Amino acid sequence: MRWAWHSAWARAAPAEDVARSFAIVVNGAANGEDAVIPLSLRTLAFRRAPVRAVTWATGGVGYPDHLDVPAASQADMREAVSILEGVPWDVMVLSGVGEDSANVSRFMEAFAERGYGVRRVVLDFCPYIDLPPTWDEYLAGLSPERRQNVRRRERKLMREHAAHVTDYVPDRLDEGWACLRSLHERRWGGPGAFGTPVLTGLLRGYFEDLAARGEVWLTSLDLVGEPAAAWCGFAWRDTVYFYQTGRDPKWERQSVGQVLTAAMIRRAIEHGYKRFDFLRGRDSYKMLWTSTMRPVYEVVIFRPGRRGSWLRALDVLGRARARLRSRPEFAVWDA
Repeated sequence: MRWAWHSAWARAAPAEDVARSFAIVVNGAANGEDAVIPLSLRTLAFRRAPVRAVTWATGGVGYPDHLDVPAASQADMREAVSILEGVPWDVMVLSGVGEDSANVSRFMEAFAERGYGVRRVVLDFCPYIDLPPTWDEYLAGLSPERRQNVRRRERKLMREHAAHVTDYVPDRLDEGWACLRSLHERRWGGPGAFGTPVLTGLLRGYFEDLAARGEVWLTSLDLVGEPAAAWCGFAWRDTVYFYQTGRDPKWERQSVGQVLTAAMIRRAIEHGYKRFDFLRGRDSYKMLWTSTMRPVYEVVIFRPGRRGSWLRALDVLGRARARLRSRPEFAVWDA
């Protein structure tokens, strides 16, 4: 929910998408803002039915996680609900909501008090590491085989290929950005995550803003003088967030992606960070490093009335079918 993310999105998004965005502002008693809720009104398919939906302002671009409504603890969420009652929408869909999103919970409660249907369901899980004080302590928590592999691969690359980690921020951002995109495209045989102009422009603008404050990590693992893998992430408060990678397939057998990830985990520990967050998705390359996860949620709010009840029934049926297909052990908040 940072301004840097929204301003970078606004510069990259189509004008019509920006025009659909708005903010609900809840003023406090001292003539200041107690809450600023960035939203958008758009048409989308909900359970295959076309609906007028309120979403986060940026939609799902970039899949940000652990989101919460930016608000002070004393903000009266009932005022925000009252304002939104005057907006023509059928459902509100808020994705990527964090596990400890106290303000979203209060927002949901304010809607439920007014007779709205509200549900929150686990969307996915985010693996993470609670970082110990030292790298050796972290390695000690891995299995003996895994610990040996991490150390052996790093030593082998150093010995045989003169491995070296290169940092590109703050003064080599253009070079690092080009390196990341090139290696990501080689890894996927195409643009991959950089396939849409909006996301590409958003990330580029976000990198520029955070690089000036030392909050973006953009690195490569170089072998025999050329980049073999690239890694980018963001540092915020006590956490480093793993965001995107790339690698040259010719070095795949040397596990260059794993060696670079190990270097970033080790750096986070040495810089005193408390958590290393892999963000959404239980991909195998993430689960190599940790067994701990926390959920990220989707919140959906249905307006009272006949159409809201119909859409809520469609949602219940859709979730029931999904449970029959996969039988996930997901927790649901429903009112």
